[in-house]
Amino acid sequence: MATKDLQGTLELLVLRTLAATGAMHGYGIVQHIQRASEDLLRVEEGSLYPALHRMEQNGWIESEWALTDSKRRAKYYTLTAQGQRQLKQAEESFDELVKGVRAVLRYA
Repeated sequence: MATKDLQGTLELLVLRTLAATGAMHGYGIVQHIQRASEDLLRVEEGSLYPALHRMEQNGWIESEWALTDSKRRAKYYTLTAQGQRQLKQAEESFDELVKGVRAVLRYA
């Protein structure tokens, strides 16, 4: 179970980012996570785009092509209702994981 939770952390971060910011393109998501984590977390684009594709296939996010502020075409991602439900579940699962890790650290 812990392995699955750790693997889902990127998805959790992306879903939370989209819930907080609304529509964003991939590079914006990367930048937001980095800023919000005070540079503690860095998401490689090579990891992000496969995760975005999986989340879109799962119906958690939707995408649409649009122009960036610099007039370049980019795919913008938004959270769906199903994605909001997944976010809630992922946050609960992550909280349980953290609770377990804290218990082990206190015990050890």
